[in-house]
Amino acid sequence: MSRVRRSGGRWPLRSTAAFVVLGLGSYAVISFGFLGAYSHDLRFAFTTRIALMLFVVPALVALGRPVQLARTSLADAPRAILEAFFASRLMRIVGSAIFSPLFALAAFSVFLTPLAFFLRENAVSEGLITLLVPLVGLLMILPVFDQTKQHTSIFITAEFMLAFVELILDAIPAIVIRITPHVLDHGHAVASLLPAWFPSQLRDQQLSGDLLWFIAEVADIPVLIFLFVRWTRSDRSEAKQLDDLSDEEMERLTREHLDRR
Repeated sequence: MSRVRRSGGRWPLRSTAAFVVLGLGSYAVISFGFLGAYSHDLRFAFTTRIALMLFVVPALVALGRPVQLARTSLADAPRAILEAFFASRLMRIVGSAIFSPLFALAAFSVFLTPLAFFLRENAVSEGLITLLVPLVGLLMILPVFDQTKQHTSIFITAEFMLAFVELILDAIPAIVIRITPHVLDHGHAVASLLPAWFPSQLRDQQLSGDLLWFIAEVADIPVLIFLFVRWTRSDRSEAKQLDDLSDEEMERLTREHLDRR
């Protein structure tokens, strides 16, 4: 931000506040608050922390427009590296609309297996989760908020429909966790070591499913709203471009379209 100001530009204070207070602030609260402290012992704290770091924290960080700030402040060579990264095959895969629902489904399906207990109890995996989950979430959400690329209304419509698919897929593991009448991660051995105020093993799992379902569904709503707004703007822009065409240009465009068919 200071580099932008030194170059004579301006950067909105609200974007900086969103990045620091909402983005980094939410990450700190989730990582060092109740969820982080009891993630080792409580299933619902563990699953809730992962869901929030995958969906909520990246969306709040993206409100601070970090990519736009980097494009504005970086010199030519670093900016070229940044643009090459966003144009890379990795980002085309991770940033695609189909990757997010599939990744969320795969990640949440882990909670249905004993692997979830290992990840929760292992200090190394806990540290990796704290770092990698928000990073993956950020890579998935940044292309959605990227305002530099012009997408057609058809492309945005496809994203919009895939976001609805994600709304359904995200709920499947959470529903299974909620309705299963036995403990899925086989973590019964530590039950006698937990404080008395902790919920029972099965109730802990049920709370995990409830909160995971709620967060996954609610987190998709802002994305759907954003995509709808972007679709209306794109549709309005395309309609204006067609209105600005002369009769001869419109006739030639129609003929070219019919010839391709």
